[in-house]
Amino acid sequence: MVIAERTLQYEVGGDDVPIKITMFAPEQDKSSWICRYKIDWPSGVRSSFGAGFDAVQALHLTLQKIGVEIYMSDYHASGRLFWGEKGTGYGFPVPKNGRTFLIGDDLKFEG
Repeated sequence: MVIAERTLQYEVGGDDVPIKITMFAPEQDKSSWICRYKIDWPSGVRSSFGAGFDAVQALHLTLQKIGVEIYMSDYHASGRLFWGEKGTGYGFPVPKNGRTFLIGDDLKFEG
């Protein structure tokens, strides 16, 4: 079941290409919980999950994993990826060791 979606934009030749991020409800997987997600990059869909001791930890770690994937992407490196206003960040947290890569409001609130 889809629990959250966000659409980033990637500017290509004056047009904005949507990049949809979808998170699914946590589910129990043997002795842990997982929270699946997918990112519809222009180059193809990336599906993965975050895992935790319980559903809350799985959600938290999944949000951070999405944040890391965005900030480590070539799309971010190009400077043409945005959510809302350009340069303000993407609204996803990252682990402490990834905070040096944050921009805009992400840096202001998570840095």
